[in-house]
Amino acid sequence: MDIKVFLNNFREAFGEKVDLPIVFWFSDHSVNPVDKIGGCLFKCMKDVREGKTVTLSVDTIGCGGGKFYAGFTEMPERIPGFVSLKEKYKQTPEKVSEFLDELKVPRAKSAYLNFARMDQVESFDNLEGVLFLATPDMLSGLATWAFFDNNAPDAVTSLFGSGCCSVVTQAVVENNRGGKRTFIGFFDPSVRPYFEPDILSFMIPLSRFREMYDTMRSCCLFDTHAWEKVKARME
Repeated sequence: MDIKVFLNNFREAFGEKVDLPIVFWFSDHSVNPVDKIGGCLFKCMKDVREGKTVTLSVDTIGCGGGKFYAGFTEMPERIPGFVSLKEKYKQTPEKVSEFLDELKVPRAKSAYLNFARMDQVESFDNLEGVLFLATPDMLSGLATWAFFDNNAPDAVTSLFGSGCCSVVTQAVVENNRGGKRTFIGFFDPSVRPYFEPDILSFMIPLSRFREMYDTMRSCCLFDTHAWEKVKARME
């Protein structure tokens, strides 16, 4: 797999106006540390979208949930009550606990979590996932690409969880199992203020991206009348 080849294909398929994909990975050493982020860790995405690499750690992620879903800490005891009674995202704290027991958030194997725009990295080595910030039209193309060679009912999924859960945790979990699922996210109201009203996340874990890399030019994104009309509207 080649970064430049993929980015050329991506631009040809989706046009020049959409955001470049964002990648994330864990490392033993800090790449580009930032000051502590109060609240949602996705506040850093503005810098990432502008081309800056951002390194986060247990010390710089201010949100307890963000630290947990990144794999840096055990679940804070207050999380089930906070998600249910304060945020009202689940009916009871017990339902939150059931969700987390099923999810089994993996502990991070390294001390640092890095985000970068794809054109800022040299290879796909050690990456965990490819994140697309997608409008509905772009999401149509991404989902159809994911369905192209996969008839499984969970080829494209949308699961409960915070923004960091739908992006970081689910990608890590999927990679650990060598899975083929992709994930639509950013439905969490807490993450919505940090992105445009028409943007959702589409996460492709590397375990699946390795396969999709080879199918991109064969699917509807190239040489089809239907997609050309959608692409023209995007441009």
